[in-house]
Amino acid sequence: MTTSLILALDIGTSSVRAALYDGRGNVVFGSMVKTERTLETTDDGGAEIDAEMALKQIVETIDRVLEKSENPTADISHVAVSSFWHSLVGVNTAGKPTTKVLGWADTRSREHVAKLRRKFDEADVQSRTGARFHPSFWPAKLSWMHQDRRRDFERTACWLSFSDFVSLRLCGTDSTSVSMASATGVFDIRGCEWDVELLRYLKLKHRNLPRIATDAQTFELLPKYQGRWPRLKAGRWFPAIGDGAANNIGAGCVSASKAALMIGTSGAMRVAYRGAPPQRIPSGLWCYRVDRERVIVGGALSDGGGLYRWLKDNLRLDMGDDELEREIAKRPPAAHGVSFLPFIAGERGTGYHEFATGGILGLKTATDAVDIVQAALESVAYRFAEIFEQLAGVCDISEIVASGGALRESPVWTQVIADLLGRELTLPDTHEASSRGAVLLALESIGNIDAIESTRTPKGRKFRPNRKRHALYQEALKRHRRIYNSIIRAHTK
Repeated sequence: MTTSLILALDIGTSSVRAALYDGRGNVVFGSMVKTERTLETTDDGGAEIDAEMALKQIVETIDRVLEKSENPTADISHVAVSSFWHSLVGVNTAGKPTTKVLGWADTRSREHVAKLRRKFDEADVQSRTGARFHPSFWPAKLSWMHQDRRRDFERTACWLSFSDFVSLRLCGTDSTSVSMASATGVFDIRGCEWDVELLRYLKLKHRNLPRIATDAQTFELLPKYQGRWPRLKAGRWFPAIGDGAANNIGAGCVSASKAALMIGTSGAMRVAYRGAPPQRIPSGLWCYRVDRERVIVGGALSDGGGLYRWLKDNLRLDMGDDELEREIAKRPPAAHGVSFLPFIAGERGTGYHEFATGGILGLKTATDAVDIVQAALESVAYRFAEIFEQLAGVCDISEIVASGGALRESPVWTQVIADLLGRELTLPDTHEASSRGAVLLALESIGNIDAIESTRTPKGRKFRPNRKRHALYQEALKRHRRIYNSIIRAHTK
């Protein structure tokens, strides 16, 4: 077993994290660094970041973690990467960006969703690609590019996920993992290849997309970066895996009986397991790949911790976070009478309505800011209930493991979700599940561990549901569904 270290990169939309791990998958104490950033949003639904600036942030983050290392002579044998899914960036033949990096929350392509649904049988496409038509996926984004950004489209030689762009510039390879490719919406998750029918419609050739790497394939840094980072000169760079897949691995959720529930900037609930995709993927869920042997099924919410932060910033609460948490904890479930639709960043699971926006109903003179915050946190829990119901139709879930910075910072929110679902949630001590997950998959690939399934779920705090509160939330969930259905029906007429 090698004693070399592994550098882990976790590329998110709101931050870049890096840390060193040992050969058993344990983080080296004091090595974690974090670079904060935000995607630029626009009034027409844009959510983007400059590709060169984002690359610079990653390079500087690697600089910092190497400078911070207590043992600057220890070898670093590999680099393991997790990255946010669904991004899109174009590059020319020289590898220079032709577009900004479009994030999953970019909805400017929403007008093209209807066109795709008229052209294709959406259920058939979802069965092949694991994804419905939605602005977060590549088919709508590329259709929008072709029609509304024609000049950018025509000067683009290859379309990449942002993590692929990072690999291209640091390692000189235009390859991607099956994990990243599977979340684009133009990848056949059963055949593990680009979907020919969609490529034909989008007027793309295989050369316009990255090559699909093998699961064990690694790359080396270009000489420029070998000189900048001598400790990485001999290191092998794994193609990035999706942050959701990495999160499940890091949380110990790699069997069909264990679901991972995560709230970071956004939210998701996922089940990962070794085997084939479900024969039928429920309409409100997606199915991607961890690697060629494992799939991951779940649903995602566009509003999570970003919504909580937005509420705190805009409601101008005259209390600290701890006081706010205590005040919400004292109040009974959904007694405020406020209904909140958590779609300020748009809707993904389970309705995938591309024009959905947020809303607040039921305001009275007695309503205060805490009522609105409580209603918003509960509304996210209601959306998780919808995802859980569909997931339970695919897998027999006996355990739910929670993770994400938003839940660690808000125990009251974690308890609300446990009460509403009527299921115990475990919040492990592992703070960087995605980073850890990428490292564990790399360790499996190089033979340091037998299988990621053999790793233990870290111990943590238990959140047990309250039966009385669960009953109250079930009634509130019915009300939420009625309001959701009536508004969506009115909006789609």
